[in-house]
Amino acid sequence: MKLVRFGPVGHERPGVLRDDVVVDVTDVVGDFDAAFLASGGLRTLARDIEDRDDLPRHPAASIPRWGAPVARPGKVVCIGLNYAVHAQESGMELPAEPVVFFKAPSTVIGPEDDVLIPVGGTKTDWEVELGVVIGGTGRYLASEQDAADIIAGYCVSHDVSERHFQLERGGQWVKGKSCETFNPLGPWLVTPDEVLEPQRLGLTLAVNGRTRQEGSTESMIFPVLEVVRYLSQFMVLEPGDLINTGTPPGVGMGMNPPQYLQEGDVVELSIEGLGAQRQRVRQATR
Repeated sequence: MKLVRFGPVGHERPGVLRDDVVVDVTDVVGDFDAAFLASGGLRTLARDIEDRDDLPRHPAASIPRWGAPVARPGKVVCIGLNYAVHAQESGMELPAEPVVFFKAPSTVIGPEDDVLIPVGGTKTDWEVELGVVIGGTGRYLASEQDAADIIAGYCVSHDVSERHFQLERGGQWVKGKSCETFNPLGPWLVTPDEVLEPQRLGLTLAVNGRTRQEGSTESMIFPVLEVVRYLSQFMVLEPGDLINTGTPPGVGMGMNPPQYLQEGDVVELSIEGLGAQRQRVRQATR
């Protein structure tokens, strides 16, 4: 299934995308949030709506705004330097274990909402990533199969970064990752039955029509299921959590000379089978 949320900011409604039609499932699930995932509702959703002719339906092309496909996550856990060439372009050694950092959950916005250059920011950068949404509780998972069992689905995630804050303001990555609007998500949450091989997905990102990133999840140093298993050794993964699994090469910081986002730029990114995003860049004000 492809799960979506649509409508004005703060008033999104949950839906299921079928071909080019969105079935509004508000009356069935309430919202695609931690409570829904924890209840196991995702396992029965298709059956619950199968014969519901009374549910509102909307042409996808008529939807004015897509929200993030899950309501605000409890935590956003990120894996850094998970593609070898990206680590090299960043001037860093290949990690022996996954590099883990966090983003504020409030960074998560819709896939076509504006991205804001933060006040004081001078090096706002782009990163297309495969996002993984957790659908169950994960504690000390013993195997990659155990990890697979708690994944609710996959989505396009844009891990926007302010490199000046991240690398030049005391060494705390979270400062450069947690600015408002710094995690556009969606448009869809695609359930695992429709993503048979998460390690064979192509990723692309373009700025103002020029391709900057192009890669495949098969180039990950630490595969998706190993990332989920590994994280569960250090923290409890909970329904609704989002994991950003790293970015392929081609970020602005790695260019010669480096190039960063400016007001008015347009960023377009996509992952094979998971849909596409488009954001306009604006300057934040106090």
